[in-house]
Amino acid sequence: MTLEKNTLLHNRYRIVEILGQGGMGSVYRAIDENLGVVIALKENLFTTDEYSRQFRLEAVILANLRHPNLPRVSDHIVLDDQGQYLVMDFIEGEDLRFRMERVGMLPEEDAVHIGASICDALSYLHTRKPPILHRDIKPGNVKITPDGHIFLVDFGLAKVYQNATQATTTGARAMTPGYSPPEQYGTARTDPRTDIYSLGATLYAALSGVIPEDGLARAMDNAQLTPLRKRNSKISRRFAAAIEKAMAVDPSDRFQDAEEFKKALLGAKSKSQQVAGGYTVVPPPAEDFPQKDISDSITETENRLPPPPIPIVMEKEDHIFVSPLKRQKERERKRRNALIRFTLLLLFILVVSVPFLAPGILPMNIRAAIPFLAPPITTATPSFTPIPATLVPTLTPANLSTRTPAATFTHTPNPPTPTRTPTKVALPTATSAVADSTSLAATQVSFPPINSFGGGTGQIAYASSRTGLPQIYLVDLAGNSAVQVTDMPEGACQPSWSPDGERLVFISPCKGMDEIYYNASLYIINADGSGLTAIDTQPGGDFEPAWSPDGKTIAFTSLRTRNLEIFTVSLDDLSTATQLTNNVSPTYAHQPSWSPDGSQIIYTLKRIGVFQIWVMEADGSDPLQIVRSGLDYSDYWPEWSHDGKTILFNQRCATNFCLPYLMTISATDRTIKQGTRLNVDVLTIENADFSPDGTLIAYEGGDTGDNNDIFYMDSSGENIVRITTDPSPDFNPVWRPAP
Repeated sequence: MTLEKNTLLHNRYRIVEILGQGGMGSVYRAIDENLGVVIALKENLFTTDEYSRQFRLEAVILANLRHPNLPRVSDHIVLDDQGQYLVMDFIEGEDLRFRMERVGMLPEEDAVHIGASICDALSYLHTRKPPILHRDIKPGNVKITPDGHIFLVDFGLAKVYQNATQATTTGARAMTPGYSPPEQYGTARTDPRTDIYSLGATLYAALSGVIPEDGLARAMDNAQLTPLRKRNSKISRRFAAAIEKAMAVDPSDRFQDAEEFKKALLGAKSKSQQVAGGYTVVPPPAEDFPQKDISDSITETENRLPPPPIPIVMEKEDHIFVSPLKRQKERERKRRNALIRFTLLLLFILVVSVPFLAPGILPMNIRAAIPFLAPPITTATPSFTPIPATLVPTLTPANLSTRTPAATFTHTPNPPTPTRTPTKVALPTATSAVADSTSLAATQVSFPPINSFGGGTGQIAYASSRTGLPQIYLVDLAGNSAVQVTDMPEGACQPSWSPDGERLVFISPCKGMDEIYYNASLYIINADGSGLTAIDTQPGGDFEPAWSPDGKTIAFTSLRTRNLEIFTVSLDDLSTATQLTNNVSPTYAHQPSWSPDGSQIIYTLKRIGVFQIWVMEADGSDPLQIVRSGLDYSDYWPEWSHDGKTILFNQRCATNFCLPYLMTISATDRTIKQGTRLNVDVLTIENADFSPDGTLIAYEGGDTGDNNDIFYMDSSGENIVRITTDPSPDFNPVWRPAP
């Protein structure tokens, strides 16, 4: 239950305002009326006896922490049938994520001081008895106070680490893509080296302005870490090498403790060590403080994958993480050694057996010198009876023509057939996401009728991870309810409607929000969840499908040539695909979108290190770049309006970090080369899609940055309405065409 303003909790802490909400509770700013100081109050609504016992144990341990780079936990409260609360210092200032947005890439000097400060905090945590792991280090959890002091905050996911064999008490795991090491995905053992990886990734992002490649994708050999100096050539080689070592996929290849990492950071710049708390950076300007920057230091973790529906009380971590690539190399080494041993043994047996099995090979004088060898056995030459000519078949042209033809093999896709019926799921009350001048937080309002803005059919298909792996859902905005359409065992996402609105094409497997879906295939399904059909695929992966306006063809991105290229497949022959683009790596094409008349395809082309918007004829001819944003910006996710007059697309910074913009450009006037930014007062907005009548735009994004949800607004960027509020990511929205 959310606490109201001015509520007096435990006869001491008066609630001032709510700072944020997550799947496990809320975070408040409050006043300690006994001491007259501002504090942060973190709520946890799980009230089981076991979880309350665990919460009390961890609260006592955290309350005993005293370090100049860590906030203090001063109190904990357990209220029966209501929840548990953690009282923490309120840290004033800006977090590192906000500083990155404000100044771009940080200078190396600041990164050294930030890294050394966090290493001091980690050394303190990791040497407690029992040790404590933070497990959620990222830019949003590094705070810089008005005097330039550096704090590591947010202990909501801290874990009491006992030893290598015992079970450990823990809260929910957070997996923040780009900052979490691969062992944090799943049940592998986490240890102090887990925090070292996350700190290395945080410094990498601060110095490059780019979130590093995800650790799990690197462990699966689906991605490689881009060298830091390739993103920022001003970084010294020794400093870049230290950060990249901290981010090694295998824990044994990283620094083994925080003190070792700190020495490498300071040594790269010939810095002398200072006492804990002595490292500072340039204070943030007071006028640039975000209004609610404290919420990022104590709210629920960004992009949790996914928050658990029930508390995890005991988690057994009984095996050490070893990357799949390293395991594969070890298996290959063992196979090579086994093959060598087998070959040597075979040669030995062959050499030893030669005198017995082939005595004639050895000269008689050598055989005579070997006492245990018998003289060679001589045998009579066998005689052979020739086969009568009448029994030998004669091949003639006549009997050749009657030979049975060779078998012809035809691949027939065999998709799993769903036996389920569509299940309605409750859709949270829609919320207005129109932000005022001081806050981007959503305000609860009654759900407006879809026809108040125009709205077309008022139905949107989208992907959601609310049940674990993503599945496709269909939401009826007027009825305020959603129906699950797919139930694929390996997940489903990226839906695209047929022009009659009766069927969807989508991809599977889908584990979550990715840019490239390796080994994915295309499937077609009816809007009611029946009639699942697979489209023949090739090794590599097919994804980003787009149904043509005439309903006869599907365009998609494929890795079947080992480079991202655009293909089409006819619904009359699902086993044959036609390649439209043919680029030479590192140039590649993806994200196709049809013009309303089906004569052209607009798409994204990566070229000269940035993403560009291009258009080509439906047969792949006459490619032409239509948006020219230069080398400082990347343009992506193009979408044609239904009247054929406008193109929507996203834009982000190519050389430093910035949040994505929503842009528009004329689809008919080719003299216009620069897009116009749509003035939308939101934090993030991507993957936009026009409603059938062109009056509304659906998109995925967020108003606080801590979750991805589905929204819609009118075409001018106003009257924003939030459709989903589930704590799991919701993405890939597409309007259902009018019947």
